[in-house]
Amino acid sequence: MALTERQPFPLEAVDELRGLVRGGVLLPGETGYDDARRIWNGLIDCYPAIILRAHGANDVMQGVRFAREYDLEIAVKGGGHNVSGSAVCDGGLVLDCAEMQSVRIDPVAKTARVEPGAVLHDFDVEAQAHGLVTPLGFISTTGVAGLTLGGGFGYLSRKWGLTVDNLRSVDLVTATGELVHASETENPALFWAIRGGGGNFGVVTSFEFSLHKLAGPVLCGPIMYDLKDAPAVVRDVVAFMADAPDEVSCLVGLRNAPPAPFLPLAWHGKPVLAVTPIYVGDPDTGEAALAPLRAIGDPIVDAVAPRPYTVFQSLFDAAGLPGVRNYWQSHYFEELTEEAIDSICAHAARISTPESTIGLLTLGGAVADVPTDATPYPHREATWVVNIQSRWNDPETDEAQMDWAQSLSLALEPHATGGVYVNFISERDDETQVRAAYGADTYDRLVDVKTTWDPDNVFHLNQNIPPRT
Repeated sequence: MALTERQPFPLEAVDELRGLVRGGVLLPGETGYDDARRIWNGLIDCYPAIILRAHGANDVMQGVRFAREYDLEIAVKGGGHNVSGSAVCDGGLVLDCAEMQSVRIDPVAKTARVEPGAVLHDFDVEAQAHGLVTPLGFISTTGVAGLTLGGGFGYLSRKWGLTVDNLRSVDLVTATGELVHASETENPALFWAIRGGGGNFGVVTSFEFSLHKLAGPVLCGPIMYDLKDAPAVVRDVVAFMADAPDEVSCLVGLRNAPPAPFLPLAWHGKPVLAVTPIYVGDPDTGEAALAPLRAIGDPIVDAVAPRPYTVFQSLFDAAGLPGVRNYWQSHYFEELTEEAIDSICAHAARISTPESTIGLLTLGGAVADVPTDATPYPHREATWVVNIQSRWNDPETDEAQMDWAQSLSLALEPHATGGVYVNFISERDDETQVRAAYGADTYDRLVDVKTTWDPDNVFHLNQNIPPRT
């Protein structure tokens, strides 16, 4: 693809933009363009008309103004990890914030300032240098920005809540290309909306988070079982977690075993169940807390051990490598019933690629302590969230892989709350799914904020909440 007379902006305008920004400006055919347009989900293959690799808030402001002047769609890229692929677009402008990676820790105030290109590992490493953390996700290459804007949950959420429950303020570029600050006391309606409402309201150029003390190693790691034992083991894990202290979290995964060094060679590639607990606190106290969980069933291997938190957060990165084709579905559960567990295990036996996974995460604890209307994330009552990740490489099997994920999703519907996690929606422009992510009252409130801050729907390449017309 090359720049032609049909492009909606002249070359002189591109030269002018380059003079106004610190970052690079890329056009089709130029060195670095193809690398910049690629994102984590290999199913997405878009060709923007122009890519601005922002180095700061001014670059973002100039990019928004340029896009509006020439009537270009705007896609915003942080880590580029979102499954829907909304970080890129065809024929529009991509605001690529991936090079804005600064993380600044104030160990006295226990706060962090994080730019939108930082990934979880960047944040975790800087915070852990001071024995501090905030709740993030599961794969350390995930972008902080996208995770946060959708709500954000992970291993620390039962202890300290969602990622957005720990967000103190943001700097944000609006649809008019202006920089504003939002917090509980300044532009509070906007601040409420960005804590789970996605990228609908502007481009966040700086996040301020609260941090919590977590120094030294944590007791954590996978316990692996033969998949045939999964129905009984998952039932026992669910029963254990119903009464577990908030310091205990657990991720359950059903997949074909990766070539992990802690797993016997004979099990590589075989169908397995992985139960991965963490105790957020002193490992010696965690030994007693996790003992009943570790006594469940007859595992292939128990690799639970004290580890640095940053090591644990990167433990499953190989399961989320970029370039693989992805299609996801999700459900929340107030109770993970025996029927739901049976459906999950039956569909796990039909996994046909090394990359696909069914993930179950415990919620509750501090997540449930926050009022439902405090943020746009409304699923406070859920005790489990299930993420069905169909991941594959062969384009010839696209339909079959999507059918597998949709089949399990349909089977789980009668047992679920009806809600979905906005960061796990694969489709673009699926209003039904977006409404399910928020519920009627929250959705209407988000529409009000959208109408105030982006009445022209400039930021619509996301899980979109259109303004009132």
